[in-house]
Amino acid sequence: MVQNHLLQLLSIVAMEPPVSLRAADIRDEKMKALRALMPITADNARECTVRGRYAAGAVNGEAVRGFLDEAEFGNADDTETFVAIKAYVDNWRWQGVPFFLRTGKRLPERRSEIVIQFKPVPHNVFKDRGGRLEANTLVIRLQPEEYVRLLVMAKEPGLDRGGVTLREVPLDLSLTAAFAGSRRRIAYERLLLDLIEGDQTLFVRRDEVEAQWKWIDAIRALWDATALRPKGYGAGSWGPNAAIALTERDGVSWHE
Repeated sequence: MVQNHLLQLLSIVAMEPPVSLRAADIRDEKMKALRALMPITADNARECTVRGRYAAGAVNGEAVRGFLDEAEFGNADDTETFVAIKAYVDNWRWQGVPFFLRTGKRLPERRSEIVIQFKPVPHNVFKDRGGRLEANTLVIRLQPEEYVRLLVMAKEPGLDRGGVTLREVPLDLSLTAAFAGSRRRIAYERLLLDLIEGDQTLFVRRDEVEAQWKWIDAIRALWDATALRPKGYGAGSWGPNAAIALTERDGVSWHE
């Protein structure tokens, strides 16, 4: 999941605008972002990566067994079912900006999304009147429903004699609702048609795959070298506590 799906999403978010919509131009820009991924080293492997494996718990009110209790997984003692990574794209545009990647099994819900948290404003003009500002957030939901949501801070209406109250307000664009009259196409239908027509835009090029595996294989080698074992988490939770600490050290939180 990390090598394929998550790194593809990272490259799409981090890439520079292509000069055209030709497949080669788009994949060239994705490749630049993948090549700029800063390697995880032995010095920061424990601070930048978290492995997890689910134990017994409950999902949607239904009790489930732990991973090692499943009959077919009984000998998979070193297999993780959850990964969280703090990555950096080492180029001019993204210097110092962390990219947090997370994927796992037996989480509370099935969800695929990209969350972009903007930097907080340097000066809060509402501070003296009690107004508390949070950074604006852009959420791009891919599954199960498709939408784009911008979470912005807004002042609650009122006379403000007791102070200013600010709260987060969503601005929603539901693609499911906006294009309700259009025929829905599953992703593989589009890919198969592109394959027949010879359009390679949405397909991964060989050098992309090699760059992804080079980055991931180095992390797995570090896990083996440092004996970084999977941390337990209850089925139905959002992963090990160490994954929460991974983001909170940077003053941010997972979008849940």
